[in-house]
Amino acid sequence: MDILIVEDEIDIAELIQLTLEKEGFICRISRDGVNALRMFQEQPPDLIILDLMIPGLDGLEVCARIRQKPGVKDPYILMLTAKGEEIDRVIGLSTGADDYMVKPFSPRELVARVRALLRRSLRQGGQNQVNRSQHFIVDVDQRTASRQLDSQQAEVLDLTTLEFNLLTTFVSNPGRVWNRSQLIDKLWGDNFFGDERVVDTHIARLRKKIEPDPSNPTFIKTVVGVGYKFDDSTMS
Repeated sequence: MDILIVEDEIDIAELIQLTLEKEGFICRISRDGVNALRMFQEQPPDLIILDLMIPGLDGLEVCARIRQKPGVKDPYILMLTAKGEEIDRVIGLSTGADDYMVKPFSPRELVARVRALLRRSLRQGGQNQVNRSQHFIVDVDQRTASRQLDSQQAEVLDLTTLEFNLLTTFVSNPGRVWNRSQLIDKLWGDNFFGDERVVDTHIARLRKKIEPDPSNPTFIKTVVGVGYKFDDSTMS
């Protein structure tokens, strides 16, 4: 697995590199945001460890630009920061990051987080698995999703990794009501650290991409006091 480390403090970057290479990962280092985007475009990694405060473009901007560039790989992004305020976690995850760690952190925790993220691609299981509903087709193996506009036309959806996994979860379980804790367990596993409200942020982002009217959702419905459920059976 190829990991891109984006960290301007060289001691921290080299510590991360040494820790992960001992575990068998291949690591590259970038010390600024502009160079990180160039390295991403030249050789997309499987995972990016991205510091929030870096020169050139900050981590939030780098994360947002990567999520706007669909390609062969849609890498997992682990955000690093020295800040611990809750608002930073919410902002970081809402831009498309998959997980969040506050510095200082232990090497053991870092390895656990990295392994947990990379296992997500195996969580759905099965090869060539295609999940279909009345209006959506989700190909788990090819990591593609589309919305059927009519009997002849389909719209390919530009989704982040989290949005794709969230849509896959919904389409695979039509009508099931999910609370935030269940969705966190499905998408982040046991290594989630943060506020459960981040689920609402990703639901809102997914609705903007799949709903005809995100302010009045048809597919992803809120179940008041419980959570969310997916239902596209009532829309013609």
